[in-house]
Amino acid sequence: MEPGSNSSKSEVAFERLPMIRVYKDGRVERLLGTDFVPPSTDPETGVSSKDVTIPVAAAATTATSEPSSHVISARLFLPKLTDSRKLPLLIYFHGGGFCISSPFTAIHHGYLNALVAKAKVVAVAVDHRKAPEHPIPAAYEDAWAAIQWAASHCDGDGPEAWLNEHADFGRVFLSGESSGANIAHNTAMAAGDPELRLNIRLLGVALVHPFFWGSTPIGSEALPPNKRADVDWLWPFVCPSKPDNDEPWVNPMADGAPSLAGLGCGRVLVCVAEKDILKDRGQLYYEVLGRSGWMGVAEIMETEGEGHGFHLFDMKTEKAKDLIRRLADFLNRDLPPLMS
Repeated sequence: MEPGSNSSKSEVAFERLPMIRVYKDGRVERLLGTDFVPPSTDPETGVSSKDVTIPVAAAATTATSEPSSHVISARLFLPKLTDSRKLPLLIYFHGGGFCISSPFTAIHHGYLNALVAKAKVVAVAVDHRKAPEHPIPAAYEDAWAAIQWAASHCDGDGPEAWLNEHADFGRVFLSGESSGANIAHNTAMAAGDPELRLNIRLLGVALVHPFFWGSTPIGSEALPPNKRADVDWLWPFVCPSKPDNDEPWVNPMADGAPSLAGLGCGRVLVCVAEKDILKDRGQLYYEVLGRSGWMGVAEIMETEGEGHGFHLFDMKTEKAKDLIRRLADFLNRDLPPLMS
């Protein structure tokens, strides 16, 4: 073996600190979001959790990818039960730029314990495949498979007792933060496609600090200090097959993108944060949805003085508690009578 022949093992091909490092030999080193908190019954909230696996069949993948079958993981959350009434079902997608983190990290596990306890919902937190090993649309495919798996319990004969016994399939919601909110949006668009034949109806979607972007600056993105470079890299990195930042998956407000009138749910809550560079995109999404002809009810919440994902890092602050209260309220309201 010649000296230096193993140099590619240590040579960096791409690095984005403090998130991820990719080596020339293909090895990926994730620098954040690698911790694992086991499922448990949380002593503070009484919320129980357990981990499950979800099969993703070749038929569940989109037309843009090669057929494949695999298994993904998810964590189920069940609040402390006080009666036999069925509870809203929340399908949740974590943030992390499509390339790091999982529902099993301390911040996401703790957040879901708090939200499930406050909202009294059953939650399925999905651990989708990650880029760059599994570029977009892998995360969308896994999200769709997870919804189909959850829907397989709607008649009370699915593989998981918590969903059979406690989930109300007339009140199904999607939610996520950042890239997870992007996944929730794109999954709701798929749910609105009658050809995909989802056998449950989505009542609502809650998008928290959603990751939408675009090639042309809007609003505060154009003001100094210009921080667009902190975001511009992400979409081409996770979706090399469609790297344009105006691709409708990442910019659903772009010219020529499918109309948001096709969103497959009846209610939407968009949550933005004043100091988040993504704030103006969330605001624009809310505005474009409102004038799209979509026959639903949209609302928006802005948290003043806070940045991206602030609630995940200290859930005991009043602003974090306000956000969780707003989400809990959203998850416990039905459609107005005329829209039911």
